Amino acid sequence: MPSERILEEKKKIVLEMSENLKSKAGVFVDYKGIKVNEDTEMRVKMREADVNYSVIRNRLMKLAIKNVGFDDLESILAGTTSLAISKDDPIAPARIIKEYADKLPNYFEIKAGFMDGRILSADEVKAIAGIPALPILQAQFLGTLLAPITSLAVVLKAAAEKGGAVADTGAEKTDETEKTAETEKTAETVETEPTEEVKAEESPAEEEPAKETTAEAPAEEEPAKETTAEVPAEENEKDTKDKKEEK
Repeated sequence: MPSERILEEKKKIVLEMSENLKSKAGVFVDYKGIKVNEDTEMRVKMREADVNYSVIRNRLMKLAIKNVGFDDLESILAGTTSLAISKDDPIAPARIIKEYADKLPNYFEIKAGFMDGRILSADEVKAIAGIPALPILQAQFLGTLLAPITSLAVVLKAAAEKGGAVADTGAEKTDETEKTAETEKTAETVETEPTEEVKAEESPAEEEPAKETTAEAPAEEEPAKETTAEVPAEENEKDTKDKKEEK
């Protein structure tokens, strides 16, 4: 019969296993035949990912799974068993374990797993292992959220740059238009002054023929007076002839 001290130690181990089963996620592995250097390499990766990896006693684990209601896991507790758990990243244990299960297919095999209080089959663990690590997921999620904002910022920047170029072009055109207007105004002023002098000099010469035309008008009317004077003369001659004939 085990001593009281040994029983207390076993109770402590079972309690610790029960707490581990309450972690975020975990994976049970059959590790038979793994070499020391391979095991060491894997444990280093586990520590870097904040994953706790340990070999467990099947008999004590059966007591622990009953404490947390994972009775369905009792069937996998045979042969050599180890457990990888994570309290923060639910993907890390499955990802690292699957990496070595693919690398060492003859003596490293996934038995089952759990996540957030739910038991996972070996196939489900392998499927979850394909999900990127938590930092990558966070970066992808953040990138998805920021994508519309980034696109809007790029469009606004392009519009602002285009608007600035148009404004500069408009300012240049305005300056050129003002310069052209000033040049044309100066040219018109220079052309207007001599034109007015020429008109002033030519206006008297053009009025003189008008006066001559006015003076000639009475001269043309004189023949009309002569014609009027001749009509009575003809009538007198006719009257005289008539009188003679009467006599």
